[in-house]
Amino acid sequence: MLTEGLSHTSTLTVTLDKTALAAGSGDMEVLATPMMMALMENAAMLAVAEELPEGCTTVGGHIESSHVKPSKVGAEVSATATLTKVEGKKLTFHVVAKMNDNIIGEGTHLRFVVNKVKFLASL
Repeated sequence: MLTEGLSHTSTLTVTLDKTALAAGSGDMEVLATPMMMALMENAAMLAVAEELPEGCTTVGGHIESSHVKPSKVGAEVSATATLTKVEGKKLTFHVVAKMNDNIIGEGTHLRFVVNKVKFLASL
């Protein structure tokens, strides 16, 4: 059952393929903002995955986040997503990314519960 407070933390190690230079979002070898946000989305997806009806998943609808500190290659970054609101199939999460217990980004993420088969058939 989807209830407020469900949470998950995902982690990654910054590697060259996750840098702004590799992603094309910047020209330096630091964690790319799109990679940090993808980690936040992953945490949100996993926070509710085991509570969804059979055959369902969630898809991202909106994400808004700061990215206030760089992370060098080799650094470990974590992102925690906490479900803060359930409105039918619309789920709102608070997301926060950290490196060494320091916040490097924080925001909100919106996901929607969808039936996998119906979703793919609608494409």
